[in-house]
Amino acid sequence: MNTASRLGLYSAGLLAIFGISFALAKPLVPADVVARWTASDDRHTGHDAPAPIAATDLMGLSTAAGGYVLSPVSAPTTIATAGTLSFRIDDASHKPLTSYATAHDKQLHLIVVRSDGSGYRHVHPRLDAATGTWSIPWTWPAAGTYRVFADFTPSSAATSVTLSRTVDVVGELRPQAPAGPITTSTVDGYTATLSGTLNAGTSSDLRVTITHDGAAVTALEPYLGAFGHLVALRQGDLAYLHVHAMGGEPKPDDRSGPTIDFMASVPSVGRYLLYLDFQVDGAVRTATFVLDAGTTSTPPTATAPDHDTHGGH
Repeated sequence: MNTASRLGLYSAGLLAIFGISFALAKPLVPADVVARWTASDDRHTGHDAPAPIAATDLMGLSTAAGGYVLSPVSAPTTIATAGTLSFRIDDASHKPLTSYATAHDKQLHLIVVRSDGSGYRHVHPRLDAATGTWSIPWTWPAAGTYRVFADFTPSSAATSVTLSRTVDVVGELRPQAPAGPITTSTVDGYTATLSGTLNAGTSSDLRVTITHDGAAVTALEPYLGAFGHLVALRQGDLAYLHVHAMGGEPKPDDRSGPTIDFMASVPSVGRYLLYLDFQVDGAVRTATFVLDAGTTSTPPTATAPDHDTHGGH
């Protein structure tokens, strides 16, 4: 028998063995399991799977979006060195963008935070309309890699754009990433307590209650078009998420408190860093929280240490 014939008989034997094995095994395997084995391998389309993450859910991860580009950021490179932080937004024709719409009382919101979530600042630089350059006096308090977010709405666009770049600051790095969820934060004697849970893929209601020396604060002042402005960043990649304050826009003389309500939507399970700016007696203070987003669980309560830094300018 030649080689080709022997290979043919060997192959036929394997097929026969496979067929007998499958016939014997098939009755032992439930029909629904067989159906799952033979179904499409796309396991993210079932009713129990999370909804697809929209591009708008993951803002601030790129230097370019929507036809706009954030230029390299010029800033001091060492700690405790006074200087200027500046940048420019270019449009699709590579020209500086100089026309912006007002959103939350400002034409551009600058968010700066270190990669571990510390050193958060929310400020508002000035625009040089002749060159399209935004700038603000700047000093770094600590070394590390910082993410610089530019949140703005072009006057010709209907939606906001959030772009970011990183800046490295030379010096000894001392990471300060939070060890666990934090729902209570105290700053300058004001205590902010966060209630509510984050659930991935759906809207979540959050409430912050402000007290001072144990007494409810009822003199919250409007700040950036609301009685509080909340920013959420996903730990790890610092994806920037818009969190919306509930209720209509207050008038300048309106006062509120002690609660502020928000609606948040996070795209994935994981840890989120939240920063609340609120204003009393003309001074803006920043409370910081950490929440773990899941499906049904409620994070435990922990307390953040008191600090005296103001987050707004």
